[in-house]
Amino acid sequence: MSLLEDEHMNPIPSSSINEDFLTREVLLTHDPDDRHLDSEMLLQIVESTCCSTTENVSYAQLNEIGTRNIDLTGSNEPISFIVYKISNEILCQCFKDENLHNKTLYLLEMLSHYTWDAKVVLALASFAHSFGLFWLIMKLQSNNALAFSLAKVKHLPGPIGMLKPKFKAMNMLVKTMVKVTKVIISFEGMSLQYELVDDKAMEITKSKIYLATYWIFRSILVCSSQIADLRNLRLEQVHRNSKDAYFLFRHSDETVIAAWALHSVGNKLSILCHDLEQLVDTCRDRIETKLLEKLPIMFEENQIDNQNVLRTLFGLQNQFPFKNPTSQKQCGIYELKNKVIILLISKPRINEVFLLVQQTYSHPHHKKIDDNYVVLWVPIQSSNEWNRADKTSFEFLSNGLPWLSIRRPWSLNSAVVNHIKQKWDFEEDPIMVVLNENGKVTNRDAMDMVWIWGPKAFPFSSAREKELWEEENWTLDLMINGINPLLTHWVEEGKNVCIYGSNNLDWVRKFNAKMKELKREGIQLEVVYVGCKNPFEQVKNIIDTIDQENLCTSLILTKVHFFWLRLESIKRSLSHQDYTMNCDQILKNVEELLDCDDGWAVIGRGSFSTDMIKLDSKTLDECVELFPLWCRNVATLGLVGAIRSVFEPTFGGGNCHHNELVPYEEGLIEKTLICGSCQRPMEKFVLYQGLIEKCV
Repeated sequence: MSLLEDEHMNPIPSSSINEDFLTREVLLTHDPDDRHLDSEMLLQIVESTCCSTTENVSYAQLNEIGTRNIDLTGSNEPISFIVYKISNEILCQCFKDENLHNKTLYLLEMLSHYTWDAKVVLALASFAHSFGLFWLIMKLQSNNALAFSLAKVKHLPGPIGMLKPKFKAMNMLVKTMVKVTKVIISFEGMSLQYELVDDKAMEITKSKIYLATYWIFRSILVCSSQIADLRNLRLEQVHRNSKDAYFLFRHSDETVIAAWALHSVGNKLSILCHDLEQLVDTCRDRIETKLLEKLPIMFEENQIDNQNVLRTLFGLQNQFPFKNPTSQKQCGIYELKNKVIILLISKPRINEVFLLVQQTYSHPHHKKIDDNYVVLWVPIQSSNEWNRADKTSFEFLSNGLPWLSIRRPWSLNSAVVNHIKQKWDFEEDPIMVVLNENGKVTNRDAMDMVWIWGPKAFPFSSAREKELWEEENWTLDLMINGINPLLTHWVEEGKNVCIYGSNNLDWVRKFNAKMKELKREGIQLEVVYVGCKNPFEQVKNIIDTIDQENLCTSLILTKVHFFWLRLESIKRSLSHQDYTMNCDQILKNVEELLDCDDGWAVIGRGSFSTDMIKLDSKTLDECVELFPLWCRNVATLGLVGAIRSVFEPTFGGGNCHHNELVPYEEGLIEKTLICGSCQRPMEKFVLYQGLIEKCV
């Protein structure tokens, strides 16, 4: 007896008593263990297979879905083998002499160890395995010799003709099954949030989930049976050609009955889907309301570690919410315990992504504190709508970057997204929110700290930022801090370095000609072009000209952008600090550079020396012209001091009463010390300290 006849003889139970009894039967088949399946990802493949039977799905879409890794943990068998085994079992059930209800329960027993979402997706994938092949042969057999031969071997009918109502009903049922499965996945994704919903609402929703799972399995058996019946119909026609008229009539009658059976179970599923959608939406709304209340309070409470905070933010839909690009495996919340977490919150595309990598994982200081902090990328769309291009961009970047990332940022709870936008002020530009080992927010945006100091800023708290500025001075090291290895090497060696910028190519040529004049006169000086604040096409042309004409050393365009980005970060960071004398001087110099486009140069020497001088385009011209006046002071005052002796008015006169007591060391008398107040050479006096004995 076929399942078609069984379905006709066993009408669909509809009373609440039958549903309660059915729910208990379904629950008896459920015995989950620690198996976890990436149901949403597998469903994408299933949906693309089923939809391609009736809709035009591009090869790019199918390839994009099919090449992704589908995670399955807790099972010794690969997904492909599980799907193949279930597919064969479904086919076997079609020919067993047993009622449809018992066969459905048997299949549920077969998948007893999986969660509800995993059950339905695996069953659908197994059905899609045979359903897709069936449709492929049916569609291609009239134009493809191989498909025609396969149709003969499988005893499938020729052109569908009178079977269209049946196939139309089957396709509608398959789409309904996929739709219900999405709702089940959505609900199961909230499993870690069930505590936020009252028990009664949760109990009603779960009961609908159990019924929906049962009817999806039953629908799969009905569809599979009808595909199998087509083979029997073909054989019957072959052996009884003498009664064609009779069999055409019987064929039409069976088609109507088959279509009715499919519509019947489809209507049942459709009603269940509607009810389930409303229940799941209600649960989701209640969860979001509770979360909106919980989040602000949570960050005010003392936590023993960061686990509760991370679970509430990212782990309410998945026990493994993160992706590790190094191992290409899922990453759980527990793996981030006792670490400082930097939440890099941005759009799916980050313009300065590779510069950020340089300032975090590629920075020389990173190895010293590698195990103490983690960067976690949290992409958020402005509109909360993720299209295919956004998802593709995210997948590409997240697989190539060294940071951890949210596996499915489009599935973040809307309450969490709203908290990030409203409480942490995320809008368009990327921010870095820092959580300490206890999950407390210690910095609402450490982006400027990362641009300025990189991993040296660990633990990236606001207190650490203040501490770093108290130690900082206006030096070449602060300006260039690892932007270019050669430039860093020159500074560390103590060479005289001139950093200059302009957006005027003619001025750049003239400036380099004058610098070469100074070098010919014996001045040791390394010259580096750093562009201007807005590196548009003209700066790119200047860099190309510098390289072609061998004018001087130049930063590449990306590093030019980095240089000015760091200056902007220094300005922003200092604007939130209590000024010290050093901070005030640094801010003043940075603001002057950011406001200057015509032409400027900063000359300094060494990593820690504060003895630097800034010259504008006019002063630079005079500097070369007055070279005979200051060149004789280079040996005693150094290059910067010699230039300052001509251009800075404090050298022109007036008394400075600043004193410094310097401990004696060998060779100190021959050295020239520069006054920290007026920047002039200091006059030396020797002070002897003796031992005075007193008579008693």
